[in-house]
Amino acid sequence: MYAAAQHGVHAHGITLGIRQGELARKRIHDAGLDDHCRVEVCDYRDIECSQQFDKIVSIGMFEHVGKALLPEYFHRVWQLLRPGGVFLNSGIACAYSCSRPNVSSFVDRYVFPDGELVPISESLGAAEAVGFEVRDVESLREHYAMTLRQWVQRLEACAEPARTVSGETAYRIWRLHMAGSEHQFRSGALNLYHILLVKPQNGNSGMPLTRADLYD
Repeated sequence: MYAAAQHGVHAHGITLGIRQGELARKRIHDAGLDDHCRVEVCDYRDIECSQQFDKIVSIGMFEHVGKALLPEYFHRVWQLLRPGGVFLNSGIACAYSCSRPNVSSFVDRYVFPDGELVPISESLGAAEAVGFEVRDVESLREHYAMTLRQWVQRLEACAEPARTVSGETAYRIWRLHMAGSEHQFRSGALNLYHILLVKPQNGNSGMPLTRADLYD
């Protein structure tokens, strides 16, 4: 919505969450951006490859792709990007020394039963294997630890309303999960990375020369 309102882009969002999709469409409509933004509930693999995008952003779903499907994931994004297109992937990764395949945990059982975290090196390798050029990798580990601390404090400040809505069990699960996750980010067991990838066109990336130019 911000990109559409400030820069006139035409944005196409997808999600697997039905309620999330409904809320997004309502906010788009209320902002008068129906001509520039649309959101549909679908799997990313169901988008027709005939649709081509200049830029693609993935936020908050990479953790559910899993190691085995990384090649398919990056290949699908590659197919959907125009030559010279840019892909920003935002996702949580585990430290290489902390990767534990096939080990069950509290999070696996109660929070994200379909999640699988992989080291950043494996993600980058899978992206390069389909042809992407890695242009920038930014670690936001300390930022995310602070974010989790804020989430825990705000949840505790609204404990009674939260318990009323979700129940005691769900409240305790998510409080424990976020507090434990903060510790993992502070200790370095987990990290949050923004990976900027480009689909080169005849060797031309079309990208600026410095990170400062990217932010500008």
